[in-house]
Amino acid sequence: MNALIGRTWQNFDRLPSGGFILCPNHLTEIDPLVVGHAIYSSGRLPRWLTKDSLFKVPVLGAALRATGQIPVSRKSMSAADSLDAAKKVLEAGGVIVIYPEGTLTRDPDLWPMIGRTGAARLALQTGAPVVPMAHWGDQKLFPRYAKKMYLFPRKHVTVTVGEQVQLDDLRTGPRTRTVLQEATSRIMASITELQAELRDETPPENLWNPSEHGQTTTGRDFDVPKPPND
Repeated sequence: MNALIGRTWQNFDRLPSGGFILCPNHLTEIDPLVVGHAIYSSGRLPRWLTKDSLFKVPVLGAALRATGQIPVSRKSMSAADSLDAAKKVLEAGGVIVIYPEGTLTRDPDLWPMIGRTGAARLALQTGAPVVPMAHWGDQKLFPRYAKKMYLFPRKHVTVTVGEQVQLDDLRTGPRTRTVLQEATSRIMASITELQAELRDETPPENLWNPSEHGQTTTGRDFDVPKPPND
């Protein structure tokens, strides 16, 4: 990564010393390398909640297992097992990285889109702090769903860490859908604010919602309209 990109890391003194949940934006498929590089170089070992299909890829799957990454099935009850595994990492003072968007942003201008509730659910279950992160620049090295890297000229990536997302008022009482959505909205708002600072631009008033634009929420061909309900 040092050979591929120049880098600027901002506000890493905001990272807690104990276990925490890190929530970055998601621009391109090499984001985990950028985030992992930054966190590891700051003296911590990051672990991701990672879609289980990646564990079946030769070489990559072995690397994921060897580094203690946590598989997540999007379509089965085993997702609960993934949260249990994540809790153990947090209790041991580890770092869990969750992309709250669940996949690469579908926003045409690469702003964060609406989030899923997994990060919020884990945070409210464990009491672990949630730290937002934003990065910008790696999409120039490897654009979203590209087939090759653009190595020249050498790209520069900036990664910044935000203040912990305030969730204390949501930690007591039942974890209803409304509570989880409110926590998720706060997380996404913090990430969007950080990215706006990096880009020196004004973000959209409302986060991109793929379902409102006929987009699929998984897969590379996300501009293909979803099939109608039977």
